[in-house]
Amino acid sequence: MKVAFLCTDNREQHQRYDLEAPYFEPAVSALLDGFASLNDDLEVHVVSCAKRAMTGPSKLASNIHFHQPIVPSIGWGRTAFAGCALAVRKRLQELQPDIVHGQGTERDCAISAVHSGFPNVITIHGNMQRIHRLKLLGANSYYWLASRLETHALGRTAGVLCNSIHTRSLVESRTRKTWQVPNPLRSAFLEAGAPEVRRNPVPVFLVVGVVTRLKRPLEILQTLKGLFEAGNRFVVRFAGVHSTDHPYGIEFQALLEEAMQQGYAEYSGVLNEAELIRSMDDADALIHFPEEEAFGLVVAEALARNLKVFAARVGGIPDILDGTVGSELFDDFDTLAAGLEQWITHGYPTPAGNPAIMARRYAPEVIARRHLEIYREVLGR
Repeated sequence: MKVAFLCTDNREQHQRYDLEAPYFEPAVSALLDGFASLNDDLEVHVVSCAKRAMTGPSKLASNIHFHQPIVPSIGWGRTAFAGCALAVRKRLQELQPDIVHGQGTERDCAISAVHSGFPNVITIHGNMQRIHRLKLLGANSYYWLASRLETHALGRTAGVLCNSIHTRSLVESRTRKTWQVPNPLRSAFLEAGAPEVRRNPVPVFLVVGVVTRLKRPLEILQTLKGLFEAGNRFVVRFAGVHSTDHPYGIEFQALLEEAMQQGYAEYSGVLNEAELIRSMDDADALIHFPEEEAFGLVVAEALARNLKVFAARVGGIPDILDGTVGSELFDDFDTLAAGLEQWITHGYPTPAGNPAIMARRYAPEVIARRHLEIYREVLGR
């Protein structure tokens, strides 16, 4: 089977044109690793548009090829990604894949897939219509466009791979067929070595995510400030992209500096894969309390490293925590505070058994094989 796999090379998104090799979002990278591990009559062609030529290998694995059509700026968002769709369609006419898979509705991939001229499916990573309607990233015209392009793509594809029950509920009325397929975990998170018992002198909380109202790190820090002032002792480490060019980031920065001076908060910046695993292995618990979450990959990653998880009962997070040991869901910050305080008071115990559960559910090869089943179903139709 020959699969055209349309995804974003983050060198383009992050304008890191100096890097020599492409890099992808964690779920996409893990799925490609799963495809590489199969290698049984499977030929994958990764196609990722860029605004300028970059160096890069022609192959990412023995059965995974890499293509990068160059599309000038006019062919991107300002023309609803028409230039990307045309460039991809031209490349696919040369490749003649059996099926096309567009990864995500945030940018050009889904639009290019549904206008490719080949049988196609798309994966939803972030729910653009919901993010736009809730104004979770501000009243941004880009998300207005992304929301409408998402609906356009959903109506024209053979089917949509949904990473959670929540995502499926948001898209099933707008498309002809859906499958519930979770995101895979990167293999490194599933490797042995996750601490079975933590021995930090005080509990260490980890908060991972971009500093935006969508992820709510400010509200998490405000909750922890109340616990600290009530006499609880702990350390919270924040990791992720942080900018102070918007009011939310400025307010978070001010409270973070106060908490750092009082000795209960740290900021680690942006972490690569190995650094994130080390941070998880050095912590006792993950706090993840977004306002909206299609899946919640960081939650699965934390469970794979045997962390306790305190999370919001939103989006795909309940799917991940279902059947796991020791993790807790909350509906608001008041109940989260009570749960955190109770756990601290009881000696902040480490749960057991969750890494094996995560491996069974989310190993790259497991999720890749499910993708092949879906491709064959679509082609059989």
